[in-house]
Amino acid sequence: MKFRLFVLVCLFQTAFAQEPISYSISFDNAVHHEASISVTFPNIGKEPLELYMSRSSPGRYALHEFVKNVYDVKATDGKGKSLALIQPDPYSWRIENHNGTVTVTYTLFADLCDGTYSAIDGTHAHLNIPATYMWAKGMEKRPIRVQFKTPKNWKIATQLKPTEDPLVFTAPDFQYFMDSPVEMSNFDWYEWTIPHRDRTQTIRMAFHHSGTKDESKAFFEAVKAIVLEAKAVFGELPEYDNGTYTFLADYLPYAHRDGMEHRNSTVITNHHSLQTGLIDIAGSVSHEFFHCWNVERIRPKSLEPFDFLRANMSGELWFAEGFTSYYDALILKRAAVTSLDQYTKNLSKDLSYFLGSPGRRYFNAVDMSRQAPFADAATSNDPQNKSNTFISYYNFGAVLGLALDLSIREKFPDKTLDDLMREMWSAHGKNELPYTNDDVKAALAKTTRDQKFADMFFEKYIFGRDVPDFGKLLSQAGLLLRKSKSDKPFFGPMDWKISDNAVALKNPSIVGSPLYKAGLDQGDKILTVNGEMIAETSQLDTILAHHQIGDTLTIEYEQRTVHKTAKLILMEDPVWEIVTFEKAGQTITQDIEKFRKNWLTSRSSEKLPVLKKYCPECKRSFDFELEFCGFDGKELGLTP
Repeated sequence: MKFRLFVLVCLFQTAFAQEPISYSISFDNAVHHEASISVTFPNIGKEPLELYMSRSSPGRYALHEFVKNVYDVKATDGKGKSLALIQPDPYSWRIENHNGTVTVTYTLFADLCDGTYSAIDGTHAHLNIPATYMWAKGMEKRPIRVQFKTPKNWKIATQLKPTEDPLVFTAPDFQYFMDSPVEMSNFDWYEWTIPHRDRTQTIRMAFHHSGTKDESKAFFEAVKAIVLEAKAVFGELPEYDNGTYTFLADYLPYAHRDGMEHRNSTVITNHHSLQTGLIDIAGSVSHEFFHCWNVERIRPKSLEPFDFLRANMSGELWFAEGFTSYYDALILKRAAVTSLDQYTKNLSKDLSYFLGSPGRRYFNAVDMSRQAPFADAATSNDPQNKSNTFISYYNFGAVLGLALDLSIREKFPDKTLDDLMREMWSAHGKNELPYTNDDVKAALAKTTRDQKFADMFFEKYIFGRDVPDFGKLLSQAGLLLRKSKSDKPFFGPMDWKISDNAVALKNPSIVGSPLYKAGLDQGDKILTVNGEMIAETSQLDTILAHHQIGDTLTIEYEQRTVHKTAKLILMEDPVWEIVTFEKAGQTITQDIEKFRKNWLTSRSSEKLPVLKKYCPECKRSFDFELEFCGFDGKELGLTP
């Protein structure tokens, strides 16, 4: 009898623990960016209920304090009796003396369309879950049910699991729910089914945008090509929960440029349209989709489990974000979305930024990764010196990915960086075993079968601050690294603002630049150069055009109300560029052609969509690789 009673108690406790938390959201005041939200926590016992609004969000590493957009918070028990809310800190509440069921209601203000926050207006509701919903401590394992009360013409796109009710979705637990963004609008919708092992998986895309359905339909063909090339890197798709992967796209004039990866979906926002920002938008698709392997399943140990109440720091972002940045552009080239010239322009930007930044003297790749809580959409009221001390782990990792890929191809002719990514997928992705930096090094050693090479690369370039010989590595592919303005004189990075009829520096001067050596810094106003009054930035350009590298200029400037004079010696402009041997007048050998083909052309064994671009001026279609129309020089749009 006692055993039966024990079993009954256990079964009751299991059912008790699994009763879902129920959310409801409606948008009666959407035009003023408000949502009305309620959440019911049933059968929670007699202990005080601890409620929170998140302070951070998956894929972001800084604090965002989402509670600042929450107000009119009220609580009742299961019988509708009002309950007192005790707020011990800005982002949490405690509710005592309830009867085991608590319902909380509140209003959310949301007006930022990006990957981190939520946005509500008369056309859509774009929800990042941590920025939207309160949650209860200690109930992380409970299933979740969420109901959306939407205007009649809005559809719902999300990685949450659908139910028989088209307005109700579920999540198995707290972590999955918080990682599941939602787009509700009258969006364009496309689906594409891909064979996967003994069944299929579906790639879906919701377009809420200012263009036409023909444009979104044409762009979805480019998305297919990107998906196939990313799949070719790893050899297979991940096992998506519910068998679907969903792109949530907002291409709107008032959206911010952003992308945010999630386990089975991604948010991509951009103020450009598919006509005006095609390559940028395609790059975001490539980057975020690559994350469904690298970050979502090949996941740094330092980010597991994700903590929604603090900044999440990781020393592996050079690999997680940086190598993803290397591949996002490479995949566009392999998929024939971009041309070789476009690809080299992209590499030039990353490499010039890396080579020209003084930040390398302060931090290595791991250190830069750990700076994310201060850089990743973080806000700061006080001036910072990041332009001199920080290199984004996106760019840092991207150029290291380039160096490692080209180094592997040079030293191990039958291996590439793709093989390292497949090894990481096998060792840490399929089984979702979180990794460390040492695990990446071990995977590199296993891939190349050369421990000394792996040790050297990590010691010099990951844990150290050495710079790879990019010129030598790029030459294998018939690419020349050179100064792009070797005959042009240079003040320093020309980031100015007009202030009181004078030109002032907007940011700290860069270490080693002429401005820095002359003693000028952020906020200083240049009054005259060689006696000539300066009131417009164009005057500085004119002065540079009449001088040479090594010339000395006399600068009069105001520094914190003090009038000063300094001598400034013009330097060579340090910007780097990568150009093809063809453009540089150098010979292309068969070895170079073979190297380029193995590196930059399609790796997919599956047939890619035929992509075309269309010029409305001359009424002609071109291969998608061609960025510009020879007739008018304008960027082309997609062929409907």
